[in-house]
Amino acid sequence: MGDDHDDVARFRQRLGLPGLIDVHTHFMPERVLRKVWAYFDSAGPLTGLEWPITYRHEEDERLALLRSFGVLRFTSMLYPHKPSMAAWLNAWAADFAARTPDCLHTATFFPEPEAGSYVREAVEAGARVFKAHLQVGAYDPNDPLLDPVWGLLAEAGIPVVTHCGSGPAPGKHTGPGPIARVLARHPRLPLIVAHMGMPEYGEFLTLAETYPEVRLDTTMAFTDFTEDFMPFPKAEHPRLADLGDRILLGTDFPNIPYPYAHQLHALERLDLGAPWLRAVCHDNAKALFGV
Repeated sequence: MGDDHDDVARFRQRLGLPGLIDVHTHFMPERVLRKVWAYFDSAGPLTGLEWPITYRHEEDERLALLRSFGVLRFTSMLYPHKPSMAAWLNAWAADFAARTPDCLHTATFFPEPEAGSYVREAVEAGARVFKAHLQVGAYDPNDPLLDPVWGLLAEAGIPVVTHCGSGPAPGKHTGPGPIARVLARHPRLPLIVAHMGMPEYGEFLTLAETYPEVRLDTTMAFTDFTEDFMPFPKAEHPRLADLGDRILLGTDFPNIPYPYAHQLHALERLDLGAPWLRAVCHDNAKALFGV
């Protein structure tokens, strides 16, 4: 990984960045992560693509790699696919954050009667960011069981990274419509749309233009891998520039089929300027999370 390390270092040096803040990285219990990797290995129905895991390492080595890239803060994105799983994941994530001070304490939820209670417990325990995955969880974000969750996160101003776009494969509740109905009820919700909302890029940019607390993360967007099957429309590039204060670096590390540096190079070749890149890769998340 020496070349990757050097490529990331040169990127930071070109921009004069003290480091990177990556809002979309995955750390989770090992048995869960192994199942996720097995799913990618099998080209499961939510991907349907050959998807080699570039950073298939033990946890300590993955942490060391991120730090060697100059990532100052990162997340432990994790998510349940069934009831009675989220509280257990949150307990693991709280322990991980306690022993990993550069990780933003991450939590999650699922539509179930206990959701409001364990989300409040996570917030009181110091959770800084939540993850919701409408595709994997296959749930409607407007499920009444989630009403207390969205309300609490909006009131507390805690961001929730949400996979709500229909890429790489559509789900019953993906696309801009369902999450837009949540925002209509909770307009101050700090929503971070994962993957730039692919492939409904334009519609999710519109949500960001409509709601000042909506942001988007760059996870896998603009890379060669994604451009092959869900390209970002060039006509939308001016909107990226206009929303430069609301776009955050995300990568999907370690579950990416290319080197970490490629995500950075993909952003650089958008040619939106050094100030835009510095904001996306560091300053916007620094301001959002107060780090």
